[in-house]
Amino acid sequence: MTRRPGMLTYALLIAFVLGSSFPLYWSFLVGSHDADVMNQRLPPLLPGGNFLENASRVFETVEFWKALLNSVLVSSVVTASVVFFSTLAGFAFAKLRFRGRDALMVFVVATLAIPTQLGVIPLFIMMAKLGWTGSVWAVIVPALVSAFGVFFMRQYLVDALPDELIESARVDGCSMLRTFWHVAVPAARPGAAVLGLFTFMFTWTDFFWPLIVLPASNPTVQIALQQLQSGYYVDFSLVLAGAVLSTIPLLVLFALAGRHLVSGIMQGAVKG
Repeated sequence: MTRRPGMLTYALLIAFVLGSSFPLYWSFLVGSHDADVMNQRLPPLLPGGNFLENASRVFETVEFWKALLNSVLVSSVVTASVVFFSTLAGFAFAKLRFRGRDALMVFVVATLAIPTQLGVIPLFIMMAKLGWTGSVWAVIVPALVSAFGVFFMRQYLVDALPDELIESARVDGCSMLRTFWHVAVPAARPGAAVLGLFTFMFTWTDFFWPLIVLPASNPTVQIALQQLQSGYYVDFSLVLAGAVLSTIPLLVLFALAGRHLVSGIMQGAVKG
C-alpha cells in the first residue's frame, strides 16, 4: 500500500489522459482555422488564429445564446430534482421498513431495462395533450426522476448511513423528515455530488428527445450544433468551434466540483 506507482503506471495514465483529451484538442484545432483546413493534405498540429472569429460566427448562424440558456435551465432543474428525489427515495429504500419494499425496488430497477425509444411516441402524445411541445418543460418534466438515481443513492446510503444515527435522531424527537434532512442528507452529500455531476452531464449532452420535441427556434445546445451542419456543405471549423463552446460549461463544472466527485468515489471505495 505504501509503494509508489511505477513507470508503467504513469505511462498508462499519461496515455489515457492524452487519448481522452485528444478529441477536445482536435475540435479546438480545427475550430481555430478557416474552412479549408479539412482539405489540406496534412492536418495542422498547432491551433490557428481564427477561433474567436469562428465562435462569433456560431452565435450569428444559430441562436446559440438561447440554446445555452435553455440547456443551463434544463440541466440545472433536472439535476436538482433528480438529486433530491433520488436521495429521498434512496433513504426510504435503504433505511425504512415497509411492506413490499424489496419488490418495489426490483420494479424500479427493472424499468432501466426498457429502451428509451419505446416510450417516445406515447410521451410525445402526452406532451402534445398538455400543450408542452416546443417548450423546454417537455424536456424537463419527463426527466425529473431517475430510476438509476434511486438505485444509486439506495446502494450508497445502505453503508454510508448507520442505523444508529437514525435511531438516535428518533430518540431525540426528530420526525422522519427532520431525520432525513439533518442526518441522511449530510451523509449522502458525496454520493449526491457524484449523481448530480453525471446527471448534469447526461442532460446537457442529451440529443434524441430534445430533437423530437423542440423546434429549431427554441433549441438546446445539442440541437443548435446539429443546425450548424444541416446544409449541403458542412463547415467543420464552424461546427467544431461550436462543439468546443458547448463543452466549456461542462469543463467549468467539473473543475469546480471535481473535488466532490473524487471524495465521493473514494468514500465508496473504502467501505467495509
